[in-house]
Amino acid sequence: MLENRFPNIKVIESGVKQLNSKEHCILTEDGNQHIYKKLCLCAGAKPKLICEENPYVLGIRDTDSAQEFQKQLTKAKRIMIIGNGGIALELVYEIEGCEVIWAIKDKAIGNTFFDAGAAEFLTSKLIAEKPEAKIAQKRTRYTTEGRKKEAETKANAGNIGSALGPDWHEGLDLKGTKEFSHKIHIETMCEVKKIYLQEEFRISKKKSLTFPRDHHNQLVIADKEIWPVYVELTNEKIYGCDFIVSATGVTPNTEPFLCGNNFDVGKDGGLKVDDHMRTSLPDIYAAGDICTASWQPSPVWQQMRLWTQARQMGWYAAKCMAAASVGESTDMDFSFELFAHVTKFFNYKVVLLGKYNAQGLGLDHELILRCTKGQEYIKAVLQNGRMMGAVLIGETDLEETFENLILNQMNLSAYGEDLLDPNIDIEDYFD
Repeated sequence: MLENRFPNIKVIESGVKQLNSKEHCILTEDGNQHIYKKLCLCAGAKPKLICEENPYVLGIRDTDSAQEFQKQLTKAKRIMIIGNGGIALELVYEIEGCEVIWAIKDKAIGNTFFDAGAAEFLTSKLIAEKPEAKIAQKRTRYTTEGRKKEAETKANAGNIGSALGPDWHEGLDLKGTKEFSHKIHIETMCEVKKIYLQEEFRISKKKSLTFPRDHHNQLVIADKEIWPVYVELTNEKIYGCDFIVSATGVTPNTEPFLCGNNFDVGKDGGLKVDDHMRTSLPDIYAAGDICTASWQPSPVWQQMRLWTQARQMGWYAAKCMAAASVGESTDMDFSFELFAHVTKFFNYKVVLLGKYNAQGLGLDHELILRCTKGQEYIKAVLQNGRMMGAVLIGETDLEETFENLILNQMNLSAYGEDLLDPNIDIEDYFD
C-alpha cells in the first residue's frame, strides 16, 4: 500500500540478521544486504514474560497475540493476570464471563498511571456491574485490516507483529464460558513465586484456593477443581486457572543491532538518543520503545514506553533525518515540551499531563484534589505555586486549561484550593 502511494518508498519484508555500522550496511534474513546513508531503528520492545516456553503463559504484545488470547478465553472459566500496567488494566475491565485473579506487586492498581486515590476511584468501577454505553472516542482510531494470515507458519510464530495501538481490544469479544459479567479478585503486594503444571502440582501435594467470594470473608477454602496450571504467589496463596496472562511491561528490542556495534545503551536497555534522535553511532537514529531519551528533558516531560509517544518520536526522527541529509538544522519538536497521554480505563476518559505523579519532584510539591464518586477524579500537582502535572479522569473538560497552565507556568498561589472549586468555571476564568 505504501509503495503504491509513495513511489520513493521501498518495503522489504524480512527480519534483520545483522547491522554493520562501520560499512553502513544491514544484512537481512533473506540473505540480502542493504547499504544505507541514514538508518532509523524502530524495532520497539518485547514483552517481559514471567515464564518463557510455557504453553499456559500468554504474553499480549501485538495484534496476533491479542487474537490468540481471545481464542483461549472462549474456553476459560478462570484466568490469572500478572502485571499492573495499561494492558492489565484494560483486560480486567473488558473480560466478561470468566473469573479473573489479578496479581499486582504494588499496593494499588495501575501505579504507573495513578496514585492510590485515583486507583481507589477506579476500583469501585471494577466491582460495579457492567455493561454500560461505551464513551465516544474523539480522536483518530487505529485498527488493523482484517486480512487473514493463512501463511502463518510455526517458523515465523516467533516474529513480533505490529504493536498494540490504543484501540487494541476494539472488535475482540473478550468473553469466557460463564454467564456473569464481572468477577475479579485482586491480590496486592505479591509476585509469582512458582508455576506448576497439573501433574507437578498433584505430586507437590500442595493445596490451591477457590475463588474468594468477597474481600471481607477471609475464609480460606481448598479448591476441589482440577486446573491445567497453578500459580503460587509470594504471599503463599496458590490458585489454579486455565491460563496466565503475563502483562509485566517490556524491554527494548535491541537484538540483533548490538552485536559488533558500540552503541551507548541506557540503564533500561534502550539505545541512547540525543535531542535529534541520533544514537551514538554516525548516521544511525532510533525512535520509539527501542530508544532511551538522553537529552536534558523539559521539566514537564518524561519518556514512557507508550504507543502515542513512539508515534511522535518516529515523526520527529523522520524530520531530523530529512533535515540532516540536506544540511539544515531543525528545532526540538513541540510534543517533547509537555508529557501528555490520553487513554481510556474502565470506560472513563483518562488524561495524564506533565509530572502527573509528581515524578522527580521529591517532597517539594503539593496536590489539590477533587473527586465526585462514579463521575470524575481530578488531581493537580503544584510546585512553588506553579502547576507541574495533572491527572484527569472522567469528562472534566479541563485538559486544555491545565495544559496551558503547565506550559505558561503561571503562579497559582493566590487561588489555593479554589483552583478546583466545582462552583468556579476555571476553564472560562483562565480563557
